[in-house]
Amino acid sequence: MVVALAMDWQELLFANWPVDPDLVDAHLPDALAVDTYDGSAWLSVVPFTNAAVRPRGLPTRLGVDLPELNLRTYVTCEDTPSVYFFSLDAEGVLGVLGARLFHHLPYYYARMNHRRSESGTSRFESRRFHPGARPVEFAATYEPAGERFDPESDPLATFLTERYRFHTEAPDGTVRYSTVEHDPWPLYPANVRIDENTIFRANGFADPVREPVHYYSPGVEITTSPSKRLQEE
Repeated sequence: MVVALAMDWQELLFANWPVDPDLVDAHLPDALAVDTYDGSAWLSVVPFTNAAVRPRGLPTRLGVDLPELNLRTYVTCEDTPSVYFFSLDAEGVLGVLGARLFHHLPYYYARMNHRRSESGTSRFESRRFHPGARPVEFAATYEPAGERFDPESDPLATFLTERYRFHTEAPDGTVRYSTVEHDPWPLYPANVRIDENTIFRANGFADPVREPVHYYSPGVEITTSPSKRLQEE
């Protein structure tokens, strides 16, 4: 039986690139439609630490911390705005295997280092070591810049962050989804330096040429539902 999970997403960077919708559509299952903002689809690279991951209802102290890096885009399914994950890299072999087997998520094993300095600067480094998978290397430094704002004050930030369902395509070709619950993201503009990023090429995309939009968040508490096939109610 697959259980719902609770966790804290901490020290996030939302690095978002506008791209041609047709480029994204070619990589999506037929059941999903590209969602756009100002005529553009968006690809987002999101590094963070998945802290205190545990079955919902267990105390935080029994959870495990797993740094994570994902590449995602924005879709609609039956008029519901959602996130679609192309890949999720994470540290922890058992966590990766569990996510693949029980939640049908495209997780890959990587070695990661995520640390935050006393001044508030985060350094995130990741290198994929998953057998048979395309290599991914990512390294970035980021920090909040400016005043905190809520997504509802910024339509683009709302589009890119306030989504409460995510979809994936399972190895058997079925589309699956889970729902998520969390408070609105506390967001800041971000200063970002990306030193290495091969995650686009690993997922069949050319590196975007347009300038990205960056947000930083200290994080929120998250709960997720079990994974379901799209046709299930």
